Amino acid sequence: MSFRKAQSGDLGRLFDIWRDAVEATHHFLSAEDRAEIAVIVKNDYLPNAEFDVYVDASGKPLGFMGCTGNNVDALFVDPKCHRQGIGRQFIDRVKAEYDEVTVQVNEQQPQAHAFYRSCGFKDMRRDPVDDAGRPFPTVHMLWQR
Repeated sequence: MSFRKAQSGDLGRLFDIWRDAVEATHHFLSAEDRAEIAVIVKNDYLPNAEFDVYVDASGKPLGFMGCTGNNVDALFVDPKCHRQGIGRQFIDRVKAEYDEVTVQVNEQQPQAHAFYRSCGFKDMRRDPVDDAGRPFPTVHMLWQR
């Protein structure tokens, strides 16, 4: 198991990881919300962002993380691999690079909120809507060395 940069051939697998993780953890989203967001993720976000991927021995991605500087934009792990330390390894990698790391988490996703708290992040502020103006409150979190 190792990390590497995502390659264009990974995009289908990254979308599958995103979709499966969202279905397993984002219970506050309706089927219509998931379908609408999936189009954006598949067609706009994944092909245009840079990701680190965690791969198994055969090179198959098991999770991915995208950052803009010290901000974690996306962290998704295949639900079959949850609770195996992959997410924490991603976070430890970005924490090794920066003295401060930020992340936004959906308030309605308590397991993700608890995960970031367990990684040392603290709540800084709450927005009543997400970045797209949808009624999904987000919590802005900060980790400091």
